[in-house]
Amino acid sequence: MSSDLDAFALSTGLIGGLALFLFGMDIMTRALKNVAGDYMKTMLARMTNNRLLGAATGAGVTAIIQSSSITTVLLVGFISAGLMSTSQSVAVILGANIGTTITAQVLAFKVTKIALPILAAGFFVSFLARREEWRQYGLIVLGLGLVFFGMSIMSEAMSPLRNYDPFLRFMISLDHVLLAALTGAVFTAVIQSSSATTGILIVMAGQGLIGLEAAIALALGANVGTCVTALLACMGKPREAVRTALVHTLFNVAGVLIWIGFVSELAELARFMSPSHQHLSGIARTSAEIPRQIANVHTFFNVVNAALFIGFTTQITRIVEWLVPDRPLSEADRLAPMFIDEQLLSTPSIALDAARREIVRLGAIVSDMLDQSVPCVTSGTRLQLNELNAMDRPVDALHRDIIGYLRMLSLGSLSSEQSDVLIGLIKMANDLEHIGDHIARDLVTSSRKRIEERVIISQATVHAIAGLHGKVVNALGETMEALHDEDVERASRVRAMKQDLSQTIDEIARHEIVRLQADEPKRLITYAREIELVETLDDVFKTTRRIARTLIAVYGATPLHENEVSDVGG
Repeated sequence: MSSDLDAFALSTGLIGGLALFLFGMDIMTRALKNVAGDYMKTMLARMTNNRLLGAATGAGVTAIIQSSSITTVLLVGFISAGLMSTSQSVAVILGANIGTTITAQVLAFKVTKIALPILAAGFFVSFLARREEWRQYGLIVLGLGLVFFGMSIMSEAMSPLRNYDPFLRFMISLDHVLLAALTGAVFTAVIQSSSATTGILIVMAGQGLIGLEAAIALALGANVGTCVTALLACMGKPREAVRTALVHTLFNVAGVLIWIGFVSELAELARFMSPSHQHLSGIARTSAEIPRQIANVHTFFNVVNAALFIGFTTQITRIVEWLVPDRPLSEADRLAPMFIDEQLLSTPSIALDAARREIVRLGAIVSDMLDQSVPCVTSGTRLQLNELNAMDRPVDALHRDIIGYLRMLSLGSLSSEQSDVLIGLIKMANDLEHIGDHIARDLVTSSRKRIEERVIISQATVHAIAGLHGKVVNALGETMEALHDEDVERASRVRAMKQDLSQTIDEIARHEIVRLQADEPKRLITYAREIELVETLDDVFKTTRRIARTLIAVYGATPLHENEVSDVGG
């Protein structure tokens, strides 16, 4: 009877249970990402042209983080870094929907009875564990317990609906497939979690409140609703982000359109492929069978959809590139951060890798600045020096963005190893900004004095300085390549360049002493300007070697603090 329904108890039970469900999902996925983040990074970074491997990778990563939208965000950085093509990312996105079905498979078991024991076990492990790794495992179990407990609360709150006529009439209306799909899409778009929608469907099925056909249509709609998260995430982002979100949306919408006319057939298939409980009858049998049927058919149509589209990744890529064509980058776009994204902060290992790639990009800007500094500083005009000085502004801006991003990351929960990496990245970013200052401040200031004093540097000295400059440019380039590839051996070779550079500087010093003895006008002033250039290039090289040293400490076997005071002066 409708008059018997306690609306307050129902609404608070549903909202509170859903809140616990989503909170548990958040705790569980954060802990999973902390434990498996490096593995996820490796899985994505080692992507090959094998489409099946790409789909399997997408399924595996999404099963860990339980969010196909976050998987899409992760892909954007790898595409921008040139580690993956858009075509390869399509295969990963196709697999991502399979990964989200893992939650439904787990929830389809009768898990509500063990919710509190799991929750308690997870809490005490996370609370008492001394090792960070075990604490994260405890949080995974705790989150899972909260998910199950939230389902238990929702299940209990929903039980009176079995006798509530308005609700029963609404559920009958959901026999209209399109209305059910639309309802599922809207609800999922609001709560931004297809896993939560599937969990609620399983709870309702466990109470005998929903038929299999209606549940399948709602689940199909949830596949469309979850695209809203990815579409919102790509707003204001680079074209690659828009394309990957569009691939996700096109794939899900096309998949739903394929199956929306075959809901009855899917229901029969679900009954065929799922366990039957013929010894039960009525609501008891429905409650025992439908949850598993929902989970199985949800997995089935996502797997089949991926199989249907896996052979057309190239065509899908062409479609999204046609829909979202490249456009010329504005000056602001070129100077804006390309890899760091606040949505990655919840996955520290991925966020740290994004910061590393942004620092490599900062290094490329500084390297270009250093490359152009000679012959500008030996014979350039005031205008050329002003242009060189202006190149430091984007260096400072990008450095500020990187440090701000790493600061936000440091406010989260990091392991000791991740904290070491973060400290090392900050040091390398600071050193690159320091090199920019050496060029914009020291080299440019010295060169302006040269112009004011009307000093002319001889061709022999220009040649000698150019030789030193070339070696410093090479050292910085090698260091950035080493950081790009996390190549400790390459960084060690940069460290070993010290003797060669010292020899070159000694040769220039001897040359300068000979030149100092020449009976020429302004010889002392010229000597001062030439030595300033050499000393500044030496300082740049020392800073470069310091970056290489930090790189070795971060990605090698030597803890940062052991290298902190060694090799003073770079």
